[in-house]
Amino acid sequence: MSSVRPLFETADSTRLDFNTIVPDRFDPEHLVRQFCQVRQTTERMVAGLSPEDQNLQSMPDASPLKWHRAHTTWFFETFLLKPHDPGYQPVNEHYAYLFNSYYNGIGQQYPRAHRSLMSRPDSDEVGSYREQVNDAVIRLLESAPVNKLAEIAATVVLGLNHEQQHQELMVTDLKHALSFNPMAPAWTRRPDPQGPAAEQGWVDFSGGVVTVGHEGRTFAFDNETPRHEVMLGDFQLARRPVTCGEFAAFMDDGGYERPDLWLADGWAWVQNHGIEAPLYWQRSEDGWMLHTAGCWREMDPHEPICHISFYEAFAYAQWAGARLPTEVEWEIAARGEPVEGQFADSERYHPASCADSGRLVQLFGDVWEWTASSYASYPGFRPAAGAVGEYNGKFMANQMVLRGGSCATQPGHVRATYRNFFYPADRWQFSGLRLARDTA
Repeated sequence: MSSVRPLFETADSTRLDFNTIVPDRFDPEHLVRQFCQVRQTTERMVAGLSPEDQNLQSMPDASPLKWHRAHTTWFFETFLLKPHDPGYQPVNEHYAYLFNSYYNGIGQQYPRAHRSLMSRPDSDEVGSYREQVNDAVIRLLESAPVNKLAEIAATVVLGLNHEQQHQELMVTDLKHALSFNPMAPAWTRRPDPQGPAAEQGWVDFSGGVVTVGHEGRTFAFDNETPRHEVMLGDFQLARRPVTCGEFAAFMDDGGYERPDLWLADGWAWVQNHGIEAPLYWQRSEDGWMLHTAGCWREMDPHEPICHISFYEAFAYAQWAGARLPTEVEWEIAARGEPVEGQFADSERYHPASCADSGRLVQLFGDVWEWTASSYASYPGFRPAAGAVGEYNGKFMANQMVLRGGSCATQPGHVRATYRNFFYPADRWQFSGLRLARDTA
């Protein structure tokens, strides 16, 4: 195994918290500081990477890091500079096609699965593109008229949250790509075991008519709104996420060989793809080994299970005599809990065990938690006008909701109402589960 030095350099002593930001109260100087910090974090993440590293694409669902850097720049150019700076001239007219992800209202897009075939612009040219757009955004913020600042600020904050989402994808996409390298290159510090997990148990919650969804003037994505009422039964939520050791017991009991535990689609997925273990697990003579961002190492039975699909989470819950929580149950349980946990600024990029720290442990950070809820619009949802309205709304079909954030999520980016979503078979994200059950 390789002893290559860590590549990612993402630490920053100042934590952004978009859950406290009110865009229409922003002053230009504060906007510039927030903008520069997020943009610089992206560049620190690739500071130790070669151009070849930045152009890796291991599957159609992932993208090269160079593309992530360019696309997040295209976002500011397209949705901020072009509408609000009459004198702005695009850096390169071809970029509107190359780096548009899925905004059909803007124009056509280069095929997603072929992004690694774009050797040009190279990583240095993408860096120059970022610098030119950064300068233009800062000039706009410093000269924006007062009556336009709230609208501009709202777009900037959306763009910064969008870039933080891509920073998380940069971690997971690079991890997936480097997992195919037999040299096992390390690109962060070794994520060694952290000790025993918190004691498992159940926490009771009362049902009734509950109100969920984001409220207030601070930032939230449109899919977190509008706030609405839901009828909820009494339920129990597990104190902590399921661990690797607990999931290994499911495997030892033939979990991947028992069709009675699986949804029909999940069982077909297991059979068609020969699934026998979570992603990045390999069996050795001494037991299970895990691929992490820092090494291959023995599976730690105390750390949260991750890189599992919704299908695997569902099957485990069936085996455990429980179920997955709905996203409403998860949100009600998380409401009022501090948004604390292991996030990307730990530079670990791997979930860790956590000692007892309250009645609910590791709600935020470490692993995204699959829920039993399909990703759909809330009652009364209306996407924003124009192409930017394609951000979330058009994906509200055939996906499942995850809650809580992960070890690759930027701190200050998530909240109790935050809705992440992926297809049921997806597992290259740091996705795990927490059990729920009806109150007896």
